[in-house]
Amino acid sequence: MTFAWPIYLVLTFMLIAVFAFTVRGLIGVRFSLARLVIAGVVVFAVGGMVDQAIRKGALVEETSAFPTLWFVFLGIAIALLIGMVFLVIAEALVPSNTLPGPVYMVRAFRRWRARSARYWQIGRIIFRHGLSAYLGGGRRAELRSPDGRAELARKLRLALSDGGVTFVKLGQILSTRRDLLPKEFVDELSQLQSRAREVPWSNIERSVDESLHGTVDELFASFERQPLAAASIAQVHGARLKSGEEVVVKIRRPGIIVEVERDLDIVNRLAVTLQRGTAWGRAIGVVELSHGFATALREELDLRVEARNLAVVAAATKQRTDESGLHIPELYPALCTDRVLVMERIVGIPIGDAGSAIADRGLDAQLLGQTLLNSLLRQIVIDGTFHADPHPGNVMLLDNDKLTLLDFGSVGRIDGVLRGALVRLILAFDQGDPIAASDALLDLVRRPDDLDEYRLERALGQFMARHLSPGVAPDIRTFTDLFRIIAEHDLAVPPEVAAVFRAIATLEGTLTQIEPGFNVMSEARLFASAYLSEQLRPRALQKTLTDELTSLLPLLRRLPRRVDRIASALEEGRLTVNVRPLANERDRETIGAWLHEALLTILASTAGVMSVILLGQEGGPVVTETVSMYQLMGYGLMVVSFILAMRVLVLIYRPSQT
Repeated sequence: MTFAWPIYLVLTFMLIAVFAFTVRGLIGVRFSLARLVIAGVVVFAVGGMVDQAIRKGALVEETSAFPTLWFVFLGIAIALLIGMVFLVIAEALVPSNTLPGPVYMVRAFRRWRARSARYWQIGRIIFRHGLSAYLGGGRRAELRSPDGRAELARKLRLALSDGGVTFVKLGQILSTRRDLLPKEFVDELSQLQSRAREVPWSNIERSVDESLHGTVDELFASFERQPLAAASIAQVHGARLKSGEEVVVKIRRPGIIVEVERDLDIVNRLAVTLQRGTAWGRAIGVVELSHGFATALREELDLRVEARNLAVVAAATKQRTDESGLHIPELYPALCTDRVLVMERIVGIPIGDAGSAIADRGLDAQLLGQTLLNSLLRQIVIDGTFHADPHPGNVMLLDNDKLTLLDFGSVGRIDGVLRGALVRLILAFDQGDPIAASDALLDLVRRPDDLDEYRLERALGQFMARHLSPGVAPDIRTFTDLFRIIAEHDLAVPPEVAAVFRAIATLEGTLTQIEPGFNVMSEARLFASAYLSEQLRPRALQKTLTDELTSLLPLLRRLPRRVDRIASALEEGRLTVNVRPLANERDRETIGAWLHEALLTILASTAGVMSVILLGQEGGPVVTETVSMYQLMGYGLMVVSFILAMRVLVLIYRPSQT
């Protein structure tokens, strides 16, 4: 008796394992180990109850081993069917791979706890600034007036400012989306500035030492302990290299990644909720916007990305011989990591404070503005990589009267197709052609299926008559009205195109700091015309023609032989066309899955009908006193029908499994 229980337990576990994997084999779909173990326990328990019921019922008086064995098999089959039913019901209620593992659950609980504390902080900020009344849809009447929208925008700006770096950056991004937000919100959110308290020197020194694998005294001849600037993401210090160059060292704030990732998780959850629960959220694609925002912010946290952006823009600028007066800071790649960026120290005046200096030095403000605008347009149209945030604080006037760009953490990238569409759009505006402008605009955005192109052309024509007529000076309303047209026609602006519009709109404000009344649209049209003229020069045309012919040469070499084959086949009556409607593997897999499910359904139905017919038959060979051979076969076919039906059901709930 001492060894009976261990042996019984081992046999029980073995039977449960056999039952579990038998059920899995019958149903033909993979399940998690936990779910299979539960199914095995269900089969074991049900099998015991069925066996007891059979023994107390039909087989009490039986002495033959043959019918007893058949009924044992029948009891096991019934238990297996119950196990299959359990798996199908479990799959319908809680599909596989929807429950996390234990390790993930522990981590998720920690994130939830940290997120809950952050939710509490955000909730207090919302209540403190009086935004709670708007969350439930209240005060809608106030939002119909400009004053009401301006008041809400002011409260939103103050709340985002108190929310920290992620929400400040989110507000800054939203302030550039004139296609999504009313003017009052754009104007108010444009005032957001990301300021932060200084990080103690001990933390900065430790971060530099760990990142550069050396002490500050070993790597630099001198290092200023007092920061030049303290922003929400990084802190900037002045330093001098051993070789004597004056540099600035940008150090990412310690612990900022944990804070940003927590807030990005909250922003993403909010975006998912808005997209599921609101029509406007689905229309503008708030989840896609949140993903783009998260990607941009994560890139800004990695200073290696900023170093790479700076190197790309600097290399493209140096290759141009016609660049007049724009300076890109020199980078020191050997001292750049994900947490530290070392670059040339720029001595100058922020362009927002340089008005008196420009006048005192006798500089041509119009020429400075043209230099800055042409440089950004060349970055957009020619290079494809451009400074996406040229606000007045990121543009400086140097002592040698040149302009320079700072902070390449926010950089946009645009491919050749979109660059060509942008040039065509500017030229269409210059020529006053609404049809060409509509075609170029539709190449830049994602068009809806029900777009009224005639109405769009008329809207663009009115826009050009209002803002681009001779004698009319374009202002910030030009971009606002253009974005309004885009929004009214449900045109989805891709993130890279939105970055272009944002950069140009930001630059427009910077240029007015240099030269009040600077005509951005007029200068942009001059640039587009000059760029088109460059492309029509003999050397440029020769290069374009050479590139096209080089790509067409292999096709031209094969073309005569192919034409000859087609002509011969046509002359001899052998011309045929081969069509492969199922050439795509995914199409074949889909149709195969449909046929599989249809065949299983037919077989299950056929077996079920035959089982009912056999169970209704009287007479025939007798297996027991109460069961005939026809009925026993009917029970068997019913089991087969049930198994096939379960396989179909589980495939319905798991369509990706075949």
